[in-house]
Amino acid sequence: MTASSTADFVPIRSLHHFAWRCRDCEETRHFYEDLLGLPLVHVIKSDVVPSTGEYCPYVHIFFQMRDGSYIAFFDLGDDTAAQPSPNTPAWVNHLALRVDSVAELEQAKARLQAAGIEVLGVTDHHIIRSIYFFDPNGIRLELTTPTVDGAEMNQLARRAHQEVRDWTAFKARRKASA
Repeated sequence: MTASSTADFVPIRSLHHFAWRCRDCEETRHFYEDLLGLPLVHVIKSDVVPSTGEYCPYVHIFFQMRDGSYIAFFDLGDDTAAQPSPNTPAWVNHLALRVDSVAELEQAKARLQAAGIEVLGVTDHHIIRSIYFFDPNGIRLELTTPTVDGAEMNQLARRAHQEVRDWTAFKARRKASA
C-alpha cells in the first residue's frame, strides 16, 4: 500500500487500547497501577461477550496512559495467563511504552528492581534507549525514550520503504539458496 492509497481510509487517530488476557486482575492491577503508575480507570464485568454472544464470565480492566490511551486486560476467572507463541522467541512480542527522558528510564529501572522485578538494559538502540522486563502474566514490556531529534527520524522515514524492499530481497535470496 502506498501513501496515496491510505488517503481513502478513515483516519486512525491514536491507540485506544490494546488488550491481553491476565491470570489475576488484582495481581495485574498492582503491577500496572502501583509499580508502573498507570491508574485503573474502568472495569467491565460481564457473563456474555458482546461481540460474539458467547457465554464467558470475565472482568475487563483498563489502565490509562497520559496520552489518553489504555492498556487493558481480561481476567477469565480461571487463573490462567495467555500462552506465549510457540514459534516466536520471547523477545519478539512486547509492548513498548514511552517515557520522557533517560533519567526517567533509569528511575523506572530502579523502582522495578527495588520491587524484585528483573530488568534488562538500559539498551542503546541508536534512536531510543530502553529497558525490558516481564509483567506477572509473562508479557514482555519495554520502557523507552527517544534519543534523536525529529530531523534524524525523518531521514530514517525516507529510507523505510527501501529498507523493507531490501529485506524482502534478502529473504528471497536466502530461501532460493536453501
